[in-house]
Amino acid sequence: MTAETTVVPRFDGRALIDGRRVDAADGQTFDCVSPVDGRVLATVARGGAADIDAAVAAARRAFEDRRWAGLAPAARKRVLIRLAELLLAHADELALTETLDMGKPIRYAKGVDVHSAANCIRWYGEAIDKVYDEIAPTPATALALVTREPVGVVGVIVPWNYPLLMAAWKIAPALAVGNSVVLKPSEKSPLSALRLAELALEAGIPPGVFNVVPGYGPEAGSALALHMDVDCIAFTGSTRVGKQIHVMAGQSNLKRAWTELGGKSPNIVFADCPDLDRAVQAAVGSVFFNQGESCNAPSRLFVEASIHDAFVEKALALVPKYQPANPLEKDTVMGAIVDRIQLGTVMRYIEQGQAEGARLLAGGQAVEPVPGGCYVQPTIFDGVHNGMTIAREEIFGPVLSVITFTDAADAVRQANDSIYGLQAAVWTRDLNKAHAVARALRAGTVHVNQYDEDDITVPFGGYKQSGIGRDKSLHALDKYTELKTTWIRIDSPL
Repeated sequence: MTAETTVVPRFDGRALIDGRRVDAADGQTFDCVSPVDGRVLATVARGGAADIDAAVAAARRAFEDRRWAGLAPAARKRVLIRLAELLLAHADELALTETLDMGKPIRYAKGVDVHSAANCIRWYGEAIDKVYDEIAPTPATALALVTREPVGVVGVIVPWNYPLLMAAWKIAPALAVGNSVVLKPSEKSPLSALRLAELALEAGIPPGVFNVVPGYGPEAGSALALHMDVDCIAFTGSTRVGKQIHVMAGQSNLKRAWTELGGKSPNIVFADCPDLDRAVQAAVGSVFFNQGESCNAPSRLFVEASIHDAFVEKALALVPKYQPANPLEKDTVMGAIVDRIQLGTVMRYIEQGQAEGARLLAGGQAVEPVPGGCYVQPTIFDGVHNGMTIAREEIFGPVLSVITFTDAADAVRQANDSIYGLQAAVWTRDLNKAHAVARALRAGTVHVNQYDEDDITVPFGGYKQSGIGRDKSLHALDKYTELKTTWIRIDSPL
């Protein structure tokens, strides 16, 4: 399959509000352009405040009449499982949509994103009729019930790097507990979210329960975060915008705000690493996966000084495997950067790294394996220190910074010297060292002798400016529910 021979599906770029496809209220649109080759994929509704108002009103009506929230958990389970099955039935279509819209290799769009999104929706569907409420240990004169209730209308804003999967992480637990949802996908990759909403209707989610309004952040996104009738806002994106989301939540109705934000994850390799080749493969593969456009990419590689040269030599030997190519080819492992704006951002960081004295060992150039597309070579810098911009700021591109350290205390000090705390990794055969370093690292997830192995059963989120709250696992249900205490007095206990 190639970009030249692939027939582009006919995408419907209209919003989906109250179960119907609709144009933006003011008729405005924008072009959705593929980073693969620059073709226009669709004309998309440019949603604004009026469209957010309509979607929130539909979600509120659906919540208040309990067409979804009033169903038994087992009934909601059946619908969500049906939605997961529909995602898998449409896996080829959804994978092609993700690749054309965002630029990731189609092998990962289908094998990782679509399947993981379906698994997430299925898992929360399966879980929801197995989550019990509580009875408090009160005196015999009272019965205190602690019950979970849905918060109401949930606004969701997701990024462009994993459009379908990030949407699933938010909407699955929110819908499972009975909320209504208004989703604002990124304007850079809105198409899979719109298709997801159609499949949700087909699965049996009632009209108005799940609405999708495409548009720009300062317009549709801000309107959603500021809306007085939205009870909760869930956001994944940059730390800069996440801070704005919290401000807007406070400026409006003090809605709860959950933000999964940026990262500059440290990957620490000690000289007693049990498998150096595996560590090198993980270091290179994880930072170049998804073109480096991952918040948890291990972009700071800390290597103990005594093995630095051997490690770097092995890493450079792997670089040719990750040269960008047509993401529609089945063997491609690194595709296109999402758009020319992000490509320009990555290139400016590469230039700044060189200007600040880092040694460029590989890559560093924008290329066009497909004419008209947005691609950059996998890039490795050596001689980096934590004061450099490329070691401090999230690049969101395939750029790896190699930093040396002398001992465990030095590694932890440098690793924690960051505003972020999303993920980290430790490579050592010393179990005591692994535990001690993992405990000392300020990160939401610490991997030991691997990187980025994952499961829906464990929480995902970070410390510090990497955000507030957790996606995935049963802990995510806490974000979308209120805890209610019902205190019943018993006047004549036996």
